[in-house]
Amino acid sequence: MNIGLTGGIATGKSTVSSMLVEKGALLVDADVIAREVMLPGHPVLLAVTAHFGQEILLADGSLNRKRLGEIIFHNPSERQALNDITHPAIRQEIRRQVQAYEREHPGQPVVVDIPLLLEAREEYPYLNTIVVVYVPQEVQLQRLMERDGISKEQAEARLSSQLDIEQKKQLADIVIDNSGTLADTEQQVDKLWQRMVREA
Repeated sequence: MNIGLTGGIATGKSTVSSMLVEKGALLVDADVIAREVMLPGHPVLLAVTAHFGQEILLADGSLNRKRLGEIIFHNPSERQALNDITHPAIRQEIRRQVQAYEREHPGQPVVVDIPLLLEAREEYPYLNTIVVVYVPQEVQLQRLMERDGISKEQAEARLSSQLDIEQKKQLADIVIDNSGTLADTEQQVDKLWQRMVREA
């Protein structure tokens, strides 16, 4: 069984994915893959550099994330250009890792953690069930401000770049409400795991 795990910024996706891995799930993490394709020498970073210029690289050839962020933050067409270069490669690597797990560990549940899964649902037809890690927006805002040490305005700007958490909740097959205690979340994850094992 392949589970797509998503949520919003600061809703606690990594907490839930860690709990599932502890129970025996295999994890494919889109954020890790997104960092790997931007390592020096990777064809994706070469393509990004060809588009944006050498100014996005540090002296050692690694990506200057701050500089790239400045370029795309206020420029939707440049953000789209970056996505057009990086997203196909990330999706391809996610699929490759899922297929490798299916081949090497048949019947073992696979969790695919993708922050923007619901924004591109049609790209992942092989994910049987979508799980959304949810907290109400005011909790999300507070956690993001505390976690990243940013102002309310900055946090709101970050949240507005993604699909609203209430919309994500509506689109989920299963919702893990992470606004209570850790024990509450663990209880919900236990139920999810039992279902995953049953349907694997």
